[in-house]
Amino acid sequence: MHQVLRQGKKVGTAILGGFVVLVGVILIPYPGPGWLIVFAGFAVLATEFAFAKRTLHWLRVRYDRWVSWLRVQPFLLRLAVVASTCLVVLATLYLLNTFGALTRVFQLPFPWLVSPFFR
Repeated sequence: MHQVLRQGKKVGTAILGGFVVLVGVILIPYPGPGWLIVFAGFAVLATEFAFAKRTLHWLRVRYDRWVSWLRVQPFLLRLAVVASTCLVVLATLYLLNTFGALTRVFQLPFPWLVSPFFR
């Protein structure tokens, strides 16, 4: 019985941690705690899996290096990174039909704002 509970806990941890990591990855380009959620997901996974502990450490090191590198870059490069992030956010909002839904709600004459996935 003890072995069944142990395996159940491991499976539950894998499902929960994997889901949290997936949500975090989806939220990375958006304003908010995307990376924090990814780290939290790997922290959950690290309670049961050694690979997750190593991955969490690897991600933290790379993230800290990226932030440190970006801080010392010229203003225009930092601006380009922000602009790229904004483009990713706008593209995903378009593809998820956020703008199309708003055109329908407010009855705006902009059919080009409707995502090709929702036509």
